[in-house]
Amino acid sequence: MKRRGESDGGAMATPGPGAAEGGTRWGALGRINPFTFGLVGALGVLLALLIGAMIGQLSTVLVYIGLALFLALGLDPIVSFIERKLPRGAAISIVVAVVIIVFAGIILAIVPVLVQQISHLVQTLPTTIDDITKSGWYKDVTRQYGDSIQQGLDGVLKFFKDPGNLATIGGGLIAVGAGIAGGLTGVTIVLILTLYFMASLRSIKRIAARFVPEYRRERFSELVDDVSGAVGRYVIGQASLALINGILSLIFLTIIGAPMPALLALIAFLGSLIPLVGTLIGAIVNSLICLLASPLTALVAFIYYLVYMQVEAYIISPRIMNKAVAVPGAIVVIAAVGGGTIGGILGALVAIPVAASAIIIIQKVVFPAQDRKTVPPKVPAA
Repeated sequence: MKRRGESDGGAMATPGPGAAEGGTRWGALGRINPFTFGLVGALGVLLALLIGAMIGQLSTVLVYIGLALFLALGLDPIVSFIERKLPRGAAISIVVAVVIIVFAGIILAIVPVLVQQISHLVQTLPTTIDDITKSGWYKDVTRQYGDSIQQGLDGVLKFFKDPGNLATIGGGLIAVGAGIAGGLTGVTIVLILTLYFMASLRSIKRIAARFVPEYRRERFSELVDDVSGAVGRYVIGQASLALINGILSLIFLTIIGAPMPALLALIAFLGSLIPLVGTLIGAIVNSLICLLASPLTALVAFIYYLVYMQVEAYIISPRIMNKAVAVPGAIVVIAAVGGGTIGGILGALVAIPVAASAIIIIQKVVFPAQDRKTVPPKVPAA
């Protein structure tokens, strides 16, 4: 007769160490107080919310850092080119000096024109109003809708006579001034960070490689160099397209007698820095400003920009951007639209080099890893 608990072999069945360990683990989890479990979960949620709030507060600083790093990677190929004949410190100094001179030139080109146009508007405003009131169409309108126009004028005068409304307008002007000052401060911070990043870019790459195991560092460094090179080539390519558009706009708008050709060329240059839609936006803005000269000037400018956009899309851009960053056209469109949706203009600017970097990582990491898998994995026996 077999005793209770004995197996057929005569030995008592005992649970294995794995079963004992699993039983102990599940038993410990089963003995956790529900209140303690809920408290720990609530603390985790609060910690996640706190981290999210901190990131939201630091969003402006993170944008400055990302933009400065983006510019440093874009200027690094120029520094490397100058470094062939000069020390790296001198090369960085030359590049930074050129960037500062260009930035100062843009400011000097915009501010005097704006001041001149505003002062001209203030001086000619009484004459313009007098000419409008003496025109025939104004007399016809006042004859038909005199009461409504008079009520509207009375409402405008009443609005400006109210001290509260004047305070509101003054507060808005102060806010605009504060925004301009904040923008200049942000540009200064980005320039300073760009200088530091350019000076320490190689050390940053070496420190990043230290986080990777030693047997993978060489491969990781090559991948980082390829990605940074793709970003740099993209920045140079986009800046080249913008420079071509700005120079050609300056020449053509000066020939046709457009108002403020230097400012319009600057608008064309800044617009071309935005992928896909930037050139079109700049063309529309410049054509509308050309209406100040005459409708014929605006029409000629619009036709010129239509022709230029076709030349840029099918001749200039493929020759420059295919050498700068090899990204398929469909991915360029998707990346630019997605980046613009997420991060606005800066997102659209950064999206294409990010897509190029992802393509490089896929081609040099993912595809080789998949190509090495020539034998299907062994399935363990049941």
